[in-house]
Amino acid sequence: MKLHVGYELVYGCEQPTPMMLMLNTHYSHAHEVLSPDVLTVHPPVPITQYRDGFGNLCSRLVAPPGTIALSTSAVLEVSSVPETRPPFTHQHPVEALPDDTLVFLLGSRYCETDLLSEFAWQTFGKLPLGRERVDAICDYTHNHIVFGYDFARPTKTAWQAWQERKGVCRDFAHLAVTLCRAMNIPARYCTGYISDVNLPPPYAPMDFAAWFEAYIGGCWQTFDPRNNAPRTGRVLMARGRDAADVAISNAFGPTQLMKFAVVCEAI
Repeated sequence: MKLHVGYELVYGCEQPTPMMLMLNTHYSHAHEVLSPDVLTVHPPVPITQYRDGFGNLCSRLVAPPGTIALSTSAVLEVSSVPETRPPFTHQHPVEALPDDTLVFLLGSRYCETDLLSEFAWQTFGKLPLGRERVDAICDYTHNHIVFGYDFARPTKTAWQAWQERKGVCRDFAHLAVTLCRAMNIPARYCTGYISDVNLPPPYAPMDFAAWFEAYIGGCWQTFDPRNNAPRTGRVLMARGRDAADVAISNAFGPTQLMKFAVVCEAI
C-alpha cells in the first residue's frame, strides 16, 4: 500500500529565532521510502541536520522575522494489513536487560515513576510478567483516560493525566510508559503518523500521534493505549524518554503557530 504522509506548519516570529525541528520520518522506514520527506522551508534559510542521542534526525535553522512555512510530502510503501507483534512475550529481569534499555526504566520530565510506582505494583503486580502485563497497562490506560483535544496542554504529566482522567494521545502514552517503567519494563515514547486506513468514518482531522514501545521478549514492541487496537499505516518519526525528547519544534524565542496541517492517507 502506498501511503502519503506530510505536513504544513506555519510559524510567526517576532525576531530572528533559532529553531530545532524533529519533522522527518525515522530511518527505520528507509526501506519503505518511495519519495523522501525532504523538509521545505519558505522563505528559504540554511538548514543543518544531526542525529540526537536517540538516533532521531533533527534539523536546525534560524527563522527570520515574520512567517516561516515548513512542509514536506513523502510516499512510503507500507503493509496494507493491520500491524502484528512478534511472538516473543517474556520479560527480562532488570539485571539481564541490555545496557541501552536501562535509561527507559527511569523517571523523566513527563513520566513520574516515583509518584505512580506504588499504584502500579498494587494494580499490576500480581499479573503475569511480560506482554500480558503491558497489555493490561494499555487496557487500564485506555479505559481510565477520556480522549479530547480540549484536554491538551503542553505541561501535563503522566501523574496529572492519571489524576484528571482526561487527555490526548501523548497523555495516554505518558501514563502507560510510566506504569511500565514502574513495573521494571523499559518503555520509550514514540511519535509519528497513524493513518485511518481500514477504519470506518467519520474521521477526525489528521494529527501527529503518540504511542510507545516496550522492551519485551528481547525486542522493542509497539503498544498504543490511545487506540488500543492494531492499526494500518503507522509511521514512526522519533523516539525518546517522553514528549520533551521528540517535540516537533523547539523555538528559542517568541513564536506563534499559525497553521498546522498533517496528511497521512493511502493513495
